[in-house]
Amino acid sequence: MKLRALVIDDSRVMRNMVMQALRQSNLAEFEFTEAEDGEDAIGKFHPKKTDIVFADWNMPKMSGIDFVRKVRGMRNAEHIPIVMVTSEKTMDKVETALDEAGANEYICKPFTAEQLKQKLGTLIAGINGAGGKSSRGFFSKLVS
Repeated sequence: MKLRALVIDDSRVMRNMVMQALRQSNLAEFEFTEAEDGEDAIGKFHPKKTDIVFADWNMPKMSGIDFVRKVRGMRNAEHIPIVMVTSEKTMDKVETALDEAGANEYICKPFTAEQLKQKLGTLIAGINGAGGKSSRGFFSKLVS
């Protein structure tokens, strides 16, 4: 399965680490688009050309959580899974991302390819099984 992934992080090194770990996970064949912050990502995000998004929380111009809120407010974008990949580890931040903003999954840095595989296996299978469409409600149940 081939997935078009948008990777958002203000650190080029971290974007590369996320992309490398996703390749190593063998969950899918990924085609990556990179963005330096949420504002840059909004310009590169297209609901019909993006299958999954990986976003950091803390970035200049527009944070990852603000990006999630903006995408969840768009028409025709609710089916796109958004994964927060961040060093923010408090339960308050996790709940804000998943319950209030609408992210589908939350991964804390640092992480390994195996951890990505374990956390994202069902999510990515859902993209394929739903013909590219996913249900946020379904994924919210997975993380609770």
